This record gives sequence, structure tokens and C-alpha cells, in this order.
Amino acid sequence: MQLVVARIGRAHGIKGEVTVEVRTDEPELRLGPGAVLATDPASKGPLTIETGRVHSGRLLLRFEGVRDRTAAEALRNTLLIAEVDPEELPEDEDEFYDHQLMDLDVVTTDGVEVGRITEISHLPSQDLFIVERPDGSEVMIPFVEEIVTEIDLEEQRAIIDPPPGLIDDRAEIASSRDADEGSDEDSGKGSEAGGA
Repeated sequence: MQLVVARIGRAHGIKGEVTVEVRTDEPELRLGPGAVLATDPASKGPLTIETGRVHSGRLLLRFEGVRDRTAAEALRNTLLIAEVDPEELPEDEDEFYDHQLMDLDVVTTDGVEVGRITEISHLPSQDLFIVERPDGSEVMIPFVEEIVTEIDLEEQRAIIDPPPGLIDDRAEIASSRDADEGSDEDSGKGSEAGGA
């Protein structure tokens, strides 16, 4: 199975190094010297990591055959993809690969069905579950301990304890009504409430 482990950023210096946006919790395993990675687009690879180092908090990689800034810049925005055994699990029992979480049923701590995980969005501050609800709508759930209380792979479900308003339809309807009333009263607030 293939997992995206990084995205190549800008060239660094003139000797072919690139910055990378790491998308794995195990960079030392997936992005070490000698690792051969597939790419998206496929025409840019495969790429073999020659060296890696951390500079000012960012991982810099150099690939075999990439010797100058022009060649490094040509790789910008390329995704690096590792081949991973589907049975392999992360070393930390509280970590999960995306493929383990996809299609899990999402239920609240009191057993109410919320939907099914259809996508995992990796943002700089946190990861989000994109959950498709039974009616076809989507809800975003932050993948943080305070909200996602348990991942049960045997039962194929994620148990959540959502704060008020995260998945509560009534809270969404109330906020829509408030926004409409606010635009009628010309409250002097900017157009952020969606009055356009």
C-alpha cells in the first residue's frame, strides 16, 4: 500500500537540496538516506534520498542525481510516496495511519451515529476527520484527544465526545438565523457573517 510521506517545497541553496513538508510521524524511517520513493506526478520519480538534515527546524533532503538549484526547483510540489505493508502499524499505539482510519464509523460516546470518515485532512495545527453524515452532508471533526476519545479498529469505529455545536444541527440552524437577523439590523459588523 502507498502512503504520502512528504511534499517537496522550495529549493534550498545551490547544491540540489529541497525543503520538505513532512506528512509522516516517522520521518527517520520513511525519509532516511537510501529510501526510494515513488512520486506524484509519477514522471518526477522514483527518487532516492541521498542525504537529509534538519536546518532551522525544517527537514532538507538531497536526492541522487539532483545536483543544482534548477533541478531541485523542478521537483517543487511533488508528493513523495512510500510503499508500506498494510499490516504494518505505527510504533506508538496512539498513532494511526490514514488507511486505518478511513471508512471508520463515527459515533458519539452515548451511541449516536454521526457518519463515516471519508477523508483525513492534515493541517499545520491539527488533523481533521471529514465525516460524511447519513444525509450526505459533511462535518469536520478535529482529531484531538479531547474530542476523539477512542479509536476502536476491531469494531471499526471512532468514538467522539463533541463540544456543543460541533455536530449539533440545531446549533447550526440557530447561528444561521442569528446571522440573518443581524444583517437586517445593520449592526455595523463587517460582511464576515455572509451577508453578501
